[in-house]
Amino acid sequence: MHGIPVSGGIAIGHAHLVSHAKLEVAHYDVPPEQIAGELARFDAALKTVRGELGELRTQIPANAPQEFDAFLNLHLMILSDATLSSTPREIIEAEKCNAEWALKVQMDALLEQFDQIEDNYLQERKADVIQVVERLMKVLLGRPGYAPPSNDNESNLILVAHDLSPADVIQFKQHQFASFITDVGGTTSHTAIVARSLAIPSIVALHQARQLIRENELLIVDGTIGMIIVDPDPQALTEYRLRQHQWDLEKQKLKRLRGTRAATLDNVEVELHANIELPGDVEHVLESGGTGIGLFRTEFLFLNRDNLPDEDEQFEAYRNVVREMEGLPVTIRTYDLGADKQINDTPTTSQNPALGLRAIRLSLSEPLMFLAQLRALLRASHYGRLRILIPMLMSASEITQTLSFIAQARQQLEDKYIPFDREVKVGGMIEIPAAALGIQTFIKRFDFLSIGTNDLIQYTLAIDRSDDAVSHLYDPLHPAVINLIASVIKACNKAQTPVALCGEMAGDVRLTRLLLGLGLRQFSMHPASLLEVKQQVLKSNMRELMPLAARMLRATDADKLHALLHKLNA
Repeated sequence: MHGIPVSGGIAIGHAHLVSHAKLEVAHYDVPPEQIAGELARFDAALKTVRGELGELRTQIPANAPQEFDAFLNLHLMILSDATLSSTPREIIEAEKCNAEWALKVQMDALLEQFDQIEDNYLQERKADVIQVVERLMKVLLGRPGYAPPSNDNESNLILVAHDLSPADVIQFKQHQFASFITDVGGTTSHTAIVARSLAIPSIVALHQARQLIRENELLIVDGTIGMIIVDPDPQALTEYRLRQHQWDLEKQKLKRLRGTRAATLDNVEVELHANIELPGDVEHVLESGGTGIGLFRTEFLFLNRDNLPDEDEQFEAYRNVVREMEGLPVTIRTYDLGADKQINDTPTTSQNPALGLRAIRLSLSEPLMFLAQLRALLRASHYGRLRILIPMLMSASEITQTLSFIAQARQQLEDKYIPFDREVKVGGMIEIPAAALGIQTFIKRFDFLSIGTNDLIQYTLAIDRSDDAVSHLYDPLHPAVINLIASVIKACNKAQTPVALCGEMAGDVRLTRLLLGLGLRQFSMHPASLLEVKQQVLKSNMRELMPLAARMLRATDADKLHALLHKLNA
């Protein structure tokens, strides 16, 4: 099976199917002689979930609100109702299908009935039905008719899903899965970005992997070329185990460069910083030899939770990161919520969320939330070299509003005699073509700038980067993209305004020399990419790169551009 590679390397392991009740689940025929076993599997799932809910009831604290017990009672009632406990059994027998499919069919029928109810209270119970079904589905998917090998563990499990939100992928940081593969997604979707930060082979846009792959099947995932082999023969398995070993050896060799100064052969120094999603990622930054954090995506603090982090919780998170970096610069971006990163997994109502209320637009529309984050950032600046970065700005009026909020947050802290760095640097992201074309306004108003190539390419080429139907058109080497980036770097260098590049292009080793030749001296990328980029920097000579980079700016033909890039990297 072939898809879009989003994180290189080779993984060999057993498939573990991941699903939500609201997503499509596998549908397969069950032979008549196995129907009894399928019914028994469904009954066992009911029994397991009853036990889970009963166990939860015993763990309710004595002083907990009565609603806790009522909530669990309601879920037990739903579970025991014949519409969930009996009707799926009838569907299994009638359609000769698997239990997951029968449960999904019955849930869809129930939800359709709920939609026809006018009473608001009863309509709200629809969510309870979904939650109960998801519990059942989780048990069924974990025991799909046969048990995985007893020696199986997370390190050789490959997650197979129709789709995964950035919030889902963030949860994987607490585990050690070998790989993940999905039916949908693009190479620079936020989910893919987080996957690369985990440094595990990953592939998206496989279309039918979730339906065709069975639980516990042996898989080979080649994240470099975007290929999956299902149930490989012994020869393929032997070959890929050798390739996996060679890949691991190359990664080990790169670790020798961790303490090496990043400079070209002609002694041009380059700053290599790292991107992080959570405070716990600092460990990976230090292990990779990063000399700072160029992008802390704070929106991930807001995901996978029912309540928003308050000012104190955010302050603690930011302070911990700054302290752990021990004097190295830490650039923290205000939250870029919206698009595919929603609070509480709330579905967006926007027709096109990538162009809607997100990032700084959302911050400016939620003053209390924005001020709480700004105060937390300013308070944390007292403990190290913290810099504030503002995403998705496009106009002078947005800049004015943003700086006004920062001034207001400063004043609020001063009124309470709370210490903060009064010289804290504030920067703006260049990720909308309007910002790149109006770069002089940004240079005048900010202390530093950072080019966010993921969105800049998306908006320049009018491509939804999370849509695999058009993701093949996403091209960082498009002449318009290269010229926009080059013009921003040139303007910043001329004005002596520090400029970094923190998009996925920064970690793409094929583009390192091109960016150096265009004048970029600060890169920020996933810690997993840092040493490979450093190796490319160490082998580069600026006097040779700059003429070739200039030729690439003049080229308009795609084939000519790729030929010049090949020559640049030779």
